[in-house]
Amino acid sequence: MTRPVGRNIAISPFRRLVIDLMHFSQKVPSVTVERRMDLAELVAARQACVTRPTWYTLFTKAYAIVAARTPELRRSYLRYPWPHLYEHPRNLATLNLERKFGDEKIVIYALIRGPENRTIEELDAIVRWHKHEPLENIGSFQRAIRLGRLPFPIRRLVWWVSLNFFGRLRCHNYGTFGVTSTAGIGAGIQRIIPILTSTIHYGMFDATGSLDMCLSFDHRVLDGATAAQALVDLESVLKREILDEVRGLPTARMAA
Repeated sequence: MTRPVGRNIAISPFRRLVIDLMHFSQKVPSVTVERRMDLAELVAARQACVTRPTWYTLFTKAYAIVAARTPELRRSYLRYPWPHLYEHPRNLATLNLERKFGDEKIVIYALIRGPENRTIEELDAIVRWHKHEPLENIGSFQRAIRLGRLPFPIRRLVWWVSLNFFGRLRCHNYGTFGVTSTAGIGAGIQRIIPILTSTIHYGMFDATGSLDMCLSFDHRVLDGATAAQALVDLESVLKREILDEVRGLPTARMAA
């Protein structure tokens, strides 16, 4: 009988980018705060919709509303040419979405400008487009694969310059805040190493309509009290502005 043997697997362009991301993320002194949120009314309102908006969409818009009111959440730490903070004038949300590229599962990024000024239906259409559109038509995929194919020194230099020198360029390429979760697959992420000033991530809903919402943040930019208040404000927005908008979406009763 032939003994099974292992095999070497080449690192793909997208896996190189993940390695690069971890390299630069480890330089961020990050802290995570958590809040248990009771969103039973929002769960019920979403359940009644003919086309249910993704939770990604709802949490992105809600956090964008909070960040629009809280300038600290739109700031980034830059190392050069001297250590300073840059404050971007508007929100740019970065959403992580899993796709299949050949035989490989990859993560692409949906960068959404001004999500607080868009309707839930518009945001949902953007998310679904990034999930289902052929990859060759998605700009973020094309940029990522070009970067991933660059030689190691040039690729790392591109990351280093865009993250550390120019605030506007940093926000344009990476966003001002991130949203990520694996709850749709059946598990939550308890800790992440964020490259952005703030990233929200969450677990699964329980039977009562509650979930744990986490905010991981760059402690060079934010203090714990500011981050904790952001989660309090986030829950308030979800229970008010977002709930009101979801209740205004077409429901099964309307369709009947």
